Amino acid sequence: MGEGLRVSITLSGISRLFGESLAGVIDAAAMADAAGIDQIAVPDHLAIGPRIDRYPYGRFPLPADEPWLEPLVVLAAMAGATQRIRLATSVLVAPLRSALVLAKTAATLDVLSRGRLDLGVGVGWQREEFDAAGVPFEGRAARLDDQLRACRALWSGGPTSFHSPTVRFDDLSCLPRPLQPGGIPIWFGVALTPRNVERIAELGAGWLPIGSDLDEIARGVSVLREAFARAGRDPATLGVRAHAPALDALPRMREAGVTIAAFALGRHARARADLRPFFEEIASL
Repeated sequence: MGEGLRVSITLSGISRLFGESLAGVIDAAAMADAAGIDQIAVPDHLAIGPRIDRYPYGRFPLPADEPWLEPLVVLAAMAGATQRIRLATSVLVAPLRSALVLAKTAATLDVLSRGRLDLGVGVGWQREEFDAAGVPFEGRAARLDDQLRACRALWSGGPTSFHSPTVRFDDLSCLPRPLQPGGIPIWFGVALTPRNVERIAELGAGWLPIGSDLDEIARGVSVLREAFARAGRDPATLGVRAHAPALDALPRMREAGVTIAAFALGRHARARADLRPFFEEIASL
């Protein structure tokens, strides 16, 4: 895609597209890779409770009985079936995993994919999911900070020590290290509260806007670029992956500061036969 706007596919609608053969998502990743798609992203829920009416961002986008594949497992399988496409979580409910498990799993996936992982993270919204996992729902954003800082320390190759209110360890080595210089890029799927702006400026490679209003995204990009500058980082390095409502929205997305246009697979493909033509169409834009 011209002028720096890349294309991503979000794995959605898998029940309708793949039915009883969910392993077909691996074939879809290989098709996307061959077509020239830049990235494939897998969303996350460990379980879905009965209160999807509490979803805080409008109508919950999928039926309650939609299967949710574990993202890091799926991306590991996709890594073996692809060559160049980047592999992303969008977004992983990171506080449901321990810092050590997340650091090890993500680093292993980065190594096996030869440095192709983008780690999109969020704090989650579903209390029942946290309760069932035995993880406190309150304080999850602060735990995310501790978790990601601990991952950064562990990815250094160690031995390393880390002390925070919720994660503490001394003289640990967590190998292998990620292949990507500086560790795995972390993208934040969060609303731009002042604290989240600080999080992204400190720890993030990019922002994953929750909504698709381009005026709001443009304002958020401006705020984040200013925060990057205050943190001594190059504002031009900020990545922004946003939902593409339609093909004709791409010029406006570029103007708003979006760097990756994300297409929800279930919205744009009605059957498996549609996948290859769809991938080839958007890869050629």
